[in-house]
Amino acid sequence: MSRKSESPAATAAKANAQVKTLRTQIDKLDLQILKMVNERAGLASDIGKLKEANGSDIFSPAREQEVLQNVVSHNKGPLDEVTVRAIYREIISGARALERRIKVAFLGPEYSYSYLATVERFGQDVEFLRVGSISAVFEEVNRGYAEFGVVPLENSTDGRVADTLEMFIRLPQLKICSEIRLRIHHNLLANCEQMEIRRVYSKGQALSQCRNWLAKNVSHASLHEVSSTADAARLALTEPGAAAVASRQAAVRYGLKVLAPDIEDVPDNETRFAVISSTSVPKTGKDKCSVMFSVKHNPGSLVDALNVFKSNKINMTWIESFPARDAKNEYIFFVDIEGHEDDPKTKKALTALDKETHKMTILGSYPMAPLIAD
Repeated sequence: MSRKSESPAATAAKANAQVKTLRTQIDKLDLQILKMVNERAGLASDIGKLKEANGSDIFSPAREQEVLQNVVSHNKGPLDEVTVRAIYREIISGARALERRIKVAFLGPEYSYSYLATVERFGQDVEFLRVGSISAVFEEVNRGYAEFGVVPLENSTDGRVADTLEMFIRLPQLKICSEIRLRIHHNLLANCEQMEIRRVYSKGQALSQCRNWLAKNVSHASLHEVSSTADAARLALTEPGAAAVASRQAAVRYGLKVLAPDIEDVPDNETRFAVISSTSVPKTGKDKCSVMFSVKHNPGSLVDALNVFKSNKINMTWIESFPARDAKNEYIFFVDIEGHEDDPKTKKALTALDKETHKMTILGSYPMAPLIAD
């Protein structure tokens, strides 16, 4: 005879009992996790006191990056890398704040890409100082109102960020102490249907990075530049027939629908941000050094300067030129090279570069950063 199948009520009761057992296990694990997280925070606090006694900085980008890479490399799932990084980023941020909440200036408003980069690097447990321009970020750090600032440096699609380079020329005493490489995915956000869109708002760079997609898919709408992608999302919320090009996080914050995800024309779109401060950071063995220089207005002067890196077998990873404001037809060059300014080989090359240039400024040495998905 075949066994009598269980009634729906019996099956549901058994499932509820299993759920209850699993939830009891989760509750026990939560208490264990809480205990260990607080133990970890206590150890971090002890380290902070020792660093304070030695006059060391609270923020250690190399060590924090080392911790994140360590846990990500040992992660076996089911949580993905983005989730694990987010969890530990906030654990680190909270532990750092036990000693003191640091103040970080960024180009606002909240949920702009600069804000997302700031959160990625520092976590939520800092004092955010929102400002309206890149120059204001530099000024807040220079005046000591903020200990750190986050500014966009370059985009893989559009290249250099001119406002940032100009501020390094104006305030060369500020140093790059860390970098953030953020994968940028743009999304079309609105609370109307795509064919009903009449205006698309976003920051100029975001519109530029999606120009082909927008021309093909919302050619009936006009494009309008605003100060930030977050401001664009706010306008899309309040204006009928308006849409924004912005992040998914902005969509959540402003209650907008994602009509089309990942609309950037280049799939590997990335923005590199610089963390600026008034202090330098020690070498880690896997560093990058940023240099700013001008050359004499003679034939071959730039070639002679760049040959310094070749002759010292130093790899150059980035170069940009920027017009000098105080001299016609003169340019300032920005270069990133592999190595720390305190490495003997790098130091030798920089000494040689100083002799080949009209004026040279080291903008900072800092750990190479991994690319982070948004």
